[in-house]
Amino acid sequence: MKNKRFTESQIFALLKEGESGAMTVPDLCRQHGVGQSTYYKWKSQYGVYGGI
Repeated sequence: MKNKRFTESQIFALLKEGESGAMTVPDLCRQHGVGQSTYYKWKSQYGVYGGI
């Protein structure tokens, strides 16, 4: 099985940063090296607050 590139805590931090509105989603994804489809998949999977 392939290792995951991001841990759950990193994903939660990225989603929280996206929810803050400091950057647009495309800029945020570009900065972290994540595709926009991956960002929205994580958002639907982990919820708005990352399950915390």
